[in-house]
Amino acid sequence: MKNPLKVLSAVAATAALALSLSACGGGSNSPQASSDTITYWASDQGNSLDDTAAKLKPTLDRFTEKTGVKVQLEVISWTDLYNRILTAVTSGDGPDVLNIGNTWAVTLQETGAFEPVEGELLEAVGGKDRFLKTSWSTGGAEGKTPTSVPLYGLAYNMYYNTKLFKEAGIEKAPTTWDEFVADAKKLTKDTNGDGKPDQWGFTAAGASVSANSHQAFVRGLQNGGTLFDKDGKPTFDSDPQVEGVKQFVDLMATQKVMSPSDAELSQGSQKVDNLINGKAAMMFDQSPLKNFAARDFKDWGVAPIPMMTADATGERGTQSHVAGINLSVFKNSDNKANAIKLAAFLTSDEEQIALNKAYSSLPVVTAASSDAAFQTEEVKAKNDALANHSLPMPLIAKEGQMETLTGTAIKNLFAKAATGTVSEDDIRAALKDANNQMAAAQ
Repeated sequence: MKNPLKVLSAVAATAALALSLSACGGGSNSPQASSDTITYWASDQGNSLDDTAAKLKPTLDRFTEKTGVKVQLEVISWTDLYNRILTAVTSGDGPDVLNIGNTWAVTLQETGAFEPVEGELLEAVGGKDRFLKTSWSTGGAEGKTPTSVPLYGLAYNMYYNTKLFKEAGIEKAPTTWDEFVADAKKLTKDTNGDGKPDQWGFTAAGASVSANSHQAFVRGLQNGGTLFDKDGKPTFDSDPQVEGVKQFVDLMATQKVMSPSDAELSQGSQKVDNLINGKAAMMFDQSPLKNFAARDFKDWGVAPIPMMTADATGERGTQSHVAGINLSVFKNSDNKANAIKLAAFLTSDEEQIALNKAYSSLPVVTAASSDAAFQTEEVKAKNDALANHSLPMPLIAKEGQMETLTGTAIKNLFAKAATGTVSEDDIRAALKDANNQMAAAQ
C-alpha cells in the first residue's frame, strides 16, 4: 500500500483537539454540502487522476440514479491524500466520505474524526461477515470499533519476465527463498560483453520507504520475528528481524542480483519499467497489471512471494501485508445518512465487481470474489495471498512512524550497498537505531 509516511502523534492530537473545537459547525463548511449532494475524496487507483475519475463515473452515476443523491467527486493523488486528510480533520472542513490507505486506519481512528462502523453504518454495509476477514481486520485498532470499511484489496505477489526465464532455461517460478536467490543469479547477466551486468535477477524500489517497511514486516515474520513484542515494545533489531532485512539487502549487497541503481528508485512504477524493458527478471508488487496493459506487455508471469520453506504456514507463511484501501465517513458530515448510503453502495457485491475489475484490485467482499472477472491466474494468486498469506501491518497509532523508521533504515542500507559493502553489523546497527527512536516515541 502506498503511504506518504507523515503520521505523527502530535499532529493527530492536534487534529483531535481541533475537531472537538470545530465539531458544532465544521460540517456546515464542507464544500457543496447539501441534502442532495455529498462530497467524496477518492484515492488515485487508476493510471492517472483523470483515469481514476473516469472509471468511477459509471458507479457514481448508478448511485445517483438509484438514490437521487449526487456525488461531488475529487480524486486526490497519493502524494497529497494523507496531508489533505489531516488538514480536513484539523479544520473540520472535509468531505462526507473518503478513501484512506488501510495502514493509516488506526492513526486516523485516534483523531476521533470518523464515524464508528457500528449501528446504522455497520447494518448498511451488510455486517462484517460479508468481508474478507483479513481486509476487515484493517479497519481500526484491535479490540476497538473500526472507523473504516474495506473497499479495495491488494496483496504482494512475485511478477516475472517469462521471456528472460525462458532464455535462462528456468521452467517454473521459485517457491523458496534459496531457489529465488539461485534463479536471480542465473538471470543476472552481462548481455553486451562490457564485463558488467546489464540484466538483473531482481528489481525493487530501494528508496521507497513504504515498500522497504513492507519487506521488513514480511521477511521478519518469515524468519520467526515480529516488529513488536506482545507488550507492544519495538523489536526491530531482534535476530530474526535482522536476518530478514539482511536477506533483502543482500540481494544488492552480497548476492549482486539487484542493480545498484535500484537504490535510487523511489517509485514502484520504475521497477515495473525495469521488468518490462528486460533490465530485470523478477519483482515483488501489488498490482502492476495497469502498467503492463498500458505498455502492451505480455511476457509476464505471476507466482507467490517465495517463503523460507515451500510448506511454511502461520506467520512464517506470510507473503504480504494486508494491503488495500478503506472507506471512512466523517463524523461531522452534515449529510451522514447519504454518506452511509454511498458507503453501502460502493461495498455492494455489484459495485465491488465493477470497481475492482476496473482498477485491477481485489474485491473485499467474499461474494464478489467468485465472479468470473476474478478467476484469472493473476487474480487467483493475489486472492490467495490476501486471504491466506497476509497479516495486517502492526495495528498501532504510530504505524506511520514505524514504517518511516524501518523503511528509511533499509533505504540507507541500500544506498550504502550501492557504493560499498554492508555487513550484518551495519544492518543490526541501523535497525537498533530505528528501534531506539521508535521506543523513545512511544
